[in-house]
Amino acid sequence: MKTDVEELSPTRVKLTIEVPFDELEHAFDETYKSLAKQVRIKGFRPGKAPARLIDRYVGRGAVISEAVNHAVPELYNEAIQKEELFALGQPDVEVTKLEDNDELAFTAEVDIRPKFEVSDYKGIEVTVDNAEVTDEQVDEQVGTLRERFSTLVGVDRPIEDGDHLSIDLSAAIDGEKLEDVAVSGYSYEVGTNTMLEGLDETLRGMESGGEATFKTTLVGGEHEGKEADVTVTVHSVKVKELPELDDEFAQLASEFDTIGELRDDVRKRMTEVRRLQQLSAARDKALEKLIESVDIPLPDSVVDEEITRRRQSLEQQLAQGGLTKEAYLESQEKTEEEFEEELTSGARSAVKAGFILDQLAIQEDLSADQGELSQYVFEQAQRMGVSPDQLAQHLVESNQIRVAFTEVVRGKAMDLVLAGAKVTDEDGNVVEQETTADAEGADEAVETATEPVDDTAAAEAADDSADEAESAK
Repeated sequence: MKTDVEELSPTRVKLTIEVPFDELEHAFDETYKSLAKQVRIKGFRPGKAPARLIDRYVGRGAVISEAVNHAVPELYNEAIQKEELFALGQPDVEVTKLEDNDELAFTAEVDIRPKFEVSDYKGIEVTVDNAEVTDEQVDEQVGTLRERFSTLVGVDRPIEDGDHLSIDLSAAIDGEKLEDVAVSGYSYEVGTNTMLEGLDETLRGMESGGEATFKTTLVGGEHEGKEADVTVTVHSVKVKELPELDDEFAQLASEFDTIGELRDDVRKRMTEVRRLQQLSAARDKALEKLIESVDIPLPDSVVDEEITRRRQSLEQQLAQGGLTKEAYLESQEKTEEEFEEELTSGARSAVKAGFILDQLAIQEDLSADQGELSQYVFEQAQRMGVSPDQLAQHLVESNQIRVAFTEVVRGKAMDLVLAGAKVTDEDGNVVEQETTADAEGADEAVETATEPVDDTAAAEAADDSADEAESAK
């Protein structure tokens, strides 16, 4: 087989592959075996008809076409490995010469990962927020805990902001009552302004047992956008009563005997979370600086795929939340053009980061073993709320176990970057480095599971993926 590589751009090549017919023997053997099982030739059992009769029965041209269809993918993969190209996506193939008993020639255009070296990944300097927790932040956290142990107590006075009410609502348009716009015994906190426009203003100053009518524009439902007369009836008025911040509260809300011990524990936990947040921020900033330090071309097709993936993911999230794209853009105070620009920028950064971490993994000979892959599956399953076995089965069936392998290896490459970085807080104190799992757990501060993974599917998939990755190198 003769292979010629033409560089169409730094991220796209054209391979011209020429193969003598005598090197297609394997492809023809497989083709004859397949056709022999399909055709019925008198005097021969299925699968036993000789090649010369199959040529005559189905036509030599059909046999050659089938053999070429079988041979081209294998020849293409062989050429890619021989030329040490990292192909991205499926190639555009065109057969340029096909002469029986002479030669097969075809071209294959495909995007490739750009060739480059990651040289300046050690010594990156980043600054993160301080991990110190202030008294005010501890007060706020204790206050949140205090809210959970509050009680509602009835009051006999005019309604004020912050009061908790039980109300009925009904609506009418031109005197005709709307049966589908009515609620009874609805709990509502005055001042939140989370229902109808004008409701809070009407409620202020009313008392328990009172009733009032106001005009407003209906939102949602069949009558959305129409002006209606809404009547509100107040059944009860209650205020939130908070427990005293004393030792008794500490014993009620925690395992501690004194309020001082409770506050100390809150400070300790908050410091741990902020420490994890430091690591997460350091990771993000180090990767951002690494991306900025490496200048490489990006294949348009790969960037377009990432843009599409991100757009579909957002649309799915909006649909699940019952939001339109227009409402989302309005809440984010972005125009359509700004959204598209941000989407494209994010996609390009993600693709570039992937290339850089992949190359760093190659340079440092990083890989992932069965245990690391199983642990990855276990942790992802925990976050998704499914069993490791279910997730592993899904990864295998959808041919996505390779994605898991890539994520693990990229995480190890990022660990190298972070380990070599100089991370300080705003006061100039050096922040000690940790591992991928510690940094990625910052936002959720999830407790690490200690039970071993008992997952045959994940283990088998890990073995296959690890072997495949090693051969790919």
